[in-house]
Amino acid sequence: MSRRAWIDASAGVAGDMLLAALLDAGAHIGAVQSAIDVVVPESVRVSTTEVTRAGLRACKAHVDAHAESPPHRTWASIRTLLAGADLPTAVRERATAVFARLAEAEARVHGVTAGDVHFHEVGALDAIADVVGVCAALHDLDVTSVSCGPVAVGSGHVRGAHGRLPVPVPAVAELARGWQVSAGGPGELATPTGMALIRALAPVCEDLPPMTLDTVGVGAGGRDRPDRANVVRVLISVAPLTGVGMAADAGTEQAVLLECNVDDLDPRLWPGVLTGLMERGAADAWLAPIVMKKGRPAHTLNVLCAPDRADRLRDHMFEHTSTLGIRASPRRKTVLDRLFVTVQVRDRSIPVKVGHRHGVIVQAMPEFDDVAELARGLGLPERVVLQEALSAAAAAGYAPGGKLALG
Repeated sequence: MSRRAWIDASAGVAGDMLLAALLDAGAHIGAVQSAIDVVVPESVRVSTTEVTRAGLRACKAHVDAHAESPPHRTWASIRTLLAGADLPTAVRERATAVFARLAEAEARVHGVTAGDVHFHEVGALDAIADVVGVCAALHDLDVTSVSCGPVAVGSGHVRGAHGRLPVPVPAVAELARGWQVSAGGPGELATPTGMALIRALAPVCEDLPPMTLDTVGVGAGGRDRPDRANVVRVLISVAPLTGVGMAADAGTEQAVLLECNVDDLDPRLWPGVLTGLMERGAADAWLAPIVMKKGRPAHTLNVLCAPDRADRLRDHMFEHTSTLGIRASPRRKTVLDRLFVTVQVRDRSIPVKVGHRHGVIVQAMPEFDDVAELARGLGLPERVVLQEALSAAAAAGYAPGGKLALG
């Protein structure tokens, strides 16, 4: 079972606010505390109280350190802590991704490599607890897909480890690149930890997507502002029903679709653009011909990818095309289980990709590059060799509709 979460950060975001919202949405505080304990044992205690912010009920998370926090930690030391902790894989990977985002942002801000970054405020025990706690809460709630709306970052100045800084502070500004932001009011409304959580966990910025709403969690900030409710909200969908629509075991995966319209790129460049996107981890990349304003012929570049690869592929699209904007939307795809087998065609081994579901073969298709190479070597039409490969696959028991025999 899996669920989807949408984060409302229109009043700002901090690590403890997002943690409180997830606890308010039903995450078990025991699961959160256990995850934190395996990373920094007997160092931090998490508790909650109910408060009001601008007249609205909200949950306030209290992260109390019981051990002295070191003055700073390096990205390498935090990565080692997470790697050695007995955490669920999803929690470890998400927490590592968040701190990696922070390291990259701090490295760019200070002009050093990510490995040389020394965290100050974000390296303290409470920040580690916020990051690990949020990731553990998402796991406890069975949330596998996250998106977020525009973020209020604040305005003015704040005092940090490096003295007086403008708001948004440099690390937040760096983390916010490519995201929709607004000032939202005076003061620091988005912290580096909060912004890193958004950017690492939510692949797209979007308004509330269609969902069947299950629960709403409201997390409070530290101050009660008279002009607005200082809260983060998390809206979580119901879990999908097995046996209805897409079953939980039907190979469903979360994905992101990146799209842009281009009418002024030399058409000779498109093959290289598509190849580069596939080499960088796109699940698929394709062009669709369109007609734009004033009757201009153009193309829509479509890139389908896993959520954690969206940023890298978006950067590649900006760098290698002439687009000025890229749309992103969450997708859900159902994939067949796959395996490769080999068949013999005229004494040559040809790989065949077999797609199957519930033990029944759905697709069996020879790899075309190998078919084409053999056809060139034999001086035969590609269609002849392709048909021979399909016949060989069927004779070996790999025809659509047949039962799959494994081992």
